Amino acid sequence: MATKLYVGGLPYSTQEDALKELFAQAGTVVSAVIIMDKMSGRSKGFGFVEMSTQEEAMKAISMFNDQEFEGRKLTVNEARPMEARPPRSSGGGNDRGGYGGGGGGRREY
Repeated sequence: MATKLYVGGLPYSTQEDALKELFAQAGTVVSAVIIMDKMSGRSKGFGFVEMSTQEEAMKAISMFNDQEFEGRKLTVNEARPMEARPPRSSGGGNDRGGYGGGGGGRREY
């Protein structure tokens, strides 16, 4: 069964092919994905590599965790399932429709 690894500390210039090539030294890479920022299109500096077996994943962790890659120290460990997050509200932290404030209306002096 394939095992997914979290890979942190990636240089922002790293491409998925380079990540896949690096981890192929530890075994068969099923997939390699670098997480990109939706707004800027730049790498967020981390990604996920899926190794074909648990043994290969453990080998990759021992080979690459705390090792330097393209000038940065990597963090490699077994990926945890994504935790459920509460839904985002649109309005800067308040639930009043995004415009805040109150009042309005006419004032008579």
